Amino acid sequence: MILLNKKKRIQYLGFNDIWFSIIGIFVLSIITDYLFSNQSERKTVELKFIGWVASSFFTICDWLILRTILIYLRRKFPDFRNDIKRILLLLFAIVSIIIVVDFVGGQLISATLNLLGYNSSHSSRLKTLIPIILITTMTMAIYEAVYYYVRLKKSIREEEQAKQIMIQAQLDTLRNQAQPHFLFNSLNTLRDIIDQDSKEDAKDFVDNLSDVYRFILESGNANLISLKEELKFVKAYIHIQSERFGDNLKINWNIPEAKLAAMIVPMSLQLLIENAIKHNIVSRAKPLNVYVEIKGNYLVVRNKIQTKSTQTPSTKIGLKNIEKRYTLTSSKLPVIKNDGDQFTVSLPLLKLSDQKKNYTNTNT
Repeated sequence: MILLNKKKRIQYLGFNDIWFSIIGIFVLSIITDYLFSNQSERKTVELKFIGWVASSFFTICDWLILRTILIYLRRKFPDFRNDIKRILLLLFAIVSIIIVVDFVGGQLISATLNLLGYNSSHSSRLKTLIPIILITTMTMAIYEAVYYYVRLKKSIREEEQAKQIMIQAQLDTLRNQAQPHFLFNSLNTLRDIIDQDSKEDAKDFVDNLSDVYRFILESGNANLISLKEELKFVKAYIHIQSERFGDNLKINWNIPEAKLAAMIVPMSLQLLIENAIKHNIVSRAKPLNVYVEIKGNYLVVRNKIQTKSTQTPSTKIGLKNIEKRYTLTSSKLPVIKNDGDQFTVSLPLLKLSDQKKNYTNTNT
């Protein structure tokens, strides 16, 4: 029975209503007794007590029957869209039950008192029943208000959880995009090495590529990673590229040790250097200089634009991938500038607390 099952009471009523019911029945029984009482007929304490017991009987019957109907209606019409229908049915039930209980209960109590030797008769008085209906309606309104609040709170929580799951799925997709993007460009590099008929260089490249992918796997599914960890990964990646470009590729670092604990989106720095290599001439005549430095709360990556005459095939997801992951993870976004001479991308340095509220627990 729901009356005895605390879990069920909370599920269908929104709270454990035992004490609310006890206090409510006691208060309403006193009010009912006052409204129905006729002081000229209750001259003794015994008669006054009997009158209060009778009022308590009416109140208990009304309360328990309406409470049962309330639970039934909530089980049958649980959705927000059915609220008006459920409330109208409840209002109809309140009026009907109070009238029926008053009539049937009154007849039973009168018959019982007559058997005990008291002269008693009962007649329903509409003027008396209207206040009882109004008071009972207000009591049921408390149940409805609590129930609505609990459902609304639950609905908001479920909606937030759904958003969290959806955006986490988007982050996972973007993270998984970045890895094939890296592999795609690495395979292009490997193809060039093979074209140069350098089998030993190709073997070394594959070994280093394996080390890099081991690092990717070990970094897990974190939405943010420390700058220190990202630099380890990037330097391993640059080591791979140096096998192809030698001294023609120069990375100029200016990273204070105090900033190594700052967080960035994983693989973002690597993607920026990869894009610089892919879209610019890297040769002995035109070596590519990439500058990686800290300016304020940004990690700035810049290079002089040395446009190739023929472009390497591109998946076109590098910068968009970084921007989307920053957008989903925090309110701080990368700044991209192209003045025709220099191409500059500034990545915000983050803290774990900078993550959007719903995703602070998604790092692993």
